[in-house]
Amino acid sequence: MLSGETGMIPLRSCCRLTSSSWSWSSPKPSILRGPPSISFDVLSTRSEHRRSTHVSAASVSLKQRLPPKSWDSHMHVVEPERFPISPTAVYKPTPHTLHEALAFESGLGVENVVFVQPSVYGTDNSCLLDALRKLGPSRGRGVVVVDPATVKPETLDEWHTIGVRGLRINLQSVGKVMDKTELEETLLQHAELARPRNWIIEIYLPLKMVSMVESILPRLGVRICIDHFGSPELALWGNDSAAFNAYTLQGFSSLISLLRSGKTYVKMSAPYRLSKDHKMRDLQAMAREFLSVAPNRVIYATDWPHTRFSSVDISPFTECCLELCAAKPGLAERLFRRNTEEMLGVISD
Repeated sequence: MLSGETGMIPLRSCCRLTSSSWSWSSPKPSILRGPPSISFDVLSTRSEHRRSTHVSAASVSLKQRLPPKSWDSHMHVVEPERFPISPTAVYKPTPHTLHEALAFESGLGVENVVFVQPSVYGTDNSCLLDALRKLGPSRGRGVVVVDPATVKPETLDEWHTIGVRGLRINLQSVGKVMDKTELEETLLQHAELARPRNWIIEIYLPLKMVSMVESILPRLGVRICIDHFGSPELALWGNDSAAFNAYTLQGFSSLISLLRSGKTYVKMSAPYRLSKDHKMRDLQAMAREFLSVAPNRVIYATDWPHTRFSSVDISPFTECCLELCAAKPGLAERLFRRNTEEMLGVISD
């Protein structure tokens, strides 16, 4: 994973914006300002930094159009040499350091980040916590993975002081399937830990399982966030003239109901893992419905470093997110900043 991690093969193409739609074409590399202790202008000559510090020409204007103090609500740092990956990891990640992450974010014009625990580290959050301590809670938040049966309350309280604000349940990255009883038990266990700290529970699971979450949510007493458009299983686009009906997807109606409830957020992120349509019209249809139904509950994220899709340029997707917000004043600030701040308890002016 570093989160989404269900993609199979690194793509040699990237997503570009064409007439307000996403399309695939040749890759263009991705550069970057930050807190006093960690500079967003880190342009090191070391090879580990060069991979992520270029920006496409379109990003120059994009960087200036993003709302001030924007957040990337889902990204990862992985440093296998300093923090060994789990023996049960389903793939071997390449290093992606905090300096690379900040360089990437600055190139987009993003000032704040949410570190999300990737599957390759299991319940060892050391790498994430190290990055969060260095960045500081004024610019960063964290979402960790824990074993509810063994984690100590005082450990969670300590993590809260440095910016951790959520617990993650990741089924999709590791291909784990749960029935409703098992999912309910897992969610209730995590809710017991999240509730007293006003943390969220972040869930990465297939869209077809969201109906189970819908029936469990009223018992949790916490807010939840669904990763990556709800992780729909999308078929190959077959009709250029027909509009895509997102409600034909199993679980989509349940996701919309959850958004209407006011206790659920959804991340618009990792489109390259999901759509087989070169213009990603299916995901655009989903995004429009999210923003129409629950504009205060939709979150933007990059899913950097795009694990197993390392050549992807996320700038065109970001452009399209801005386009989708253009008709409604204040919506872009909601998507890129305010919703994340409200979800994660960021005190903002």
